[in-house]
Amino acid sequence: MKTSASFRFALLPLLLSLLLPGAALAQREQSIWLFGQQAGLQFPADGGTPTPLLTSKMATYEGSAVATNKQGQLLFYTNGENVFNRQHQIMPNGRKLMGSGSSTQSALIVPDPGSGNIFYIFTTSAQGGPNGLRYSTLDMTRDNGLGDLVRLNALLVAPVAEKLAAVRHQNGRDVWVVAHRWNSNAFVSYLVTPDGVAGRPVMSNVGSMHAGPGRNAIGAMKFSPNGTKLALALWHEANKYEVFDFDRSTGQVRNPRSYGPYPEAYGVEFSPDGSKLYGSSNGEGGGQAQIYQIDLKTGQAAVIGKSANRKVGSLQRAPDGNIYVSREDNPFLGVIKNPNAAEATYVDDGLKLGGRRGKLGLPNFITEPK
Repeated sequence: MKTSASFRFALLPLLLSLLLPGAALAQREQSIWLFGQQAGLQFPADGGTPTPLLTSKMATYEGSAVATNKQGQLLFYTNGENVFNRQHQIMPNGRKLMGSGSSTQSALIVPDPGSGNIFYIFTTSAQGGPNGLRYSTLDMTRDNGLGDLVRLNALLVAPVAEKLAAVRHQNGRDVWVVAHRWNSNAFVSYLVTPDGVAGRPVMSNVGSMHAGPGRNAIGAMKFSPNGTKLALALWHEANKYEVFDFDRSTGQVRNPRSYGPYPEAYGVEFSPDGSKLYGSSNGEGGGQAQIYQIDLKTGQAAVIGKSANRKVGSLQRAPDGNIYVSREDNPFLGVIKNPNAAEATYVDDGLKLGGRRGKLGLPNFITEPK
């Protein structure tokens, strides 16, 4: 029996969803974004345009993190200082995290690979401060299923830069949490397993020193979609982006490549196919906000857009295939459209936030390689 072309095309998304459950799962677990001045977005399951969420009670100048279940329903969220439950109330023990809403990547949430109820919230202090990298343990069975913290602020290493990223281990179960020591060129990779968070990291001394005045600790770090590359922004004095190879089996960081100068480099993000790196840069002292595209095969760089804002911040790849750009104190996010292509475009007033305002941050998520 012959099938029509239209039927075959209609069937294709269903077949892909069955063959690639991890892709659909990762999208749903990143379907809610909460950030900025009580701003938020809801990404639909069909990959369409997100809609504003106006329920958040969180204010954060920079970093945030959001946890959902596998169906994309909100569990909790944090700015690295306070933890809010799904009813948008601060949890009973959720007021004393030692991160900072003024840290580029202030928080990151990692589910315990061995439990459906336990989550770890990793936090970084601002500008290389003494609180360093810590984690708190959250149990979703507490407070009548709304969740509460059962352990607060376990110290891993101090001081650190404001960089914090995570990627699934090669085994598909465990998670690497990666930060960068301050006054050092050392990456630290902590493995999260069903036994908990490893007490000792895998250390990689590679790339630039992260040092100097505390402001030099500013700037984001991101994994490529397949987890094999790690990029970061060095915000001041160094004024550049660096890209490294990452081994998902061992946690080692190797083979630095440097791109610059880009004054006050802040955000970084990879295109969905991993071929391009995008970065935000504000110029010395701000006021020259630009979005750059770097072709990682050729090393060629180009300005793909400029912002009317004095400052732009984090870049975040979204379930709809676009990359969104935070704009300080602005009711719109910028949008990088068609980011896999050399002719990608940037729209400054790209997505309205329903009357809320973004700041410099967007939520931090685990990278789930397909």
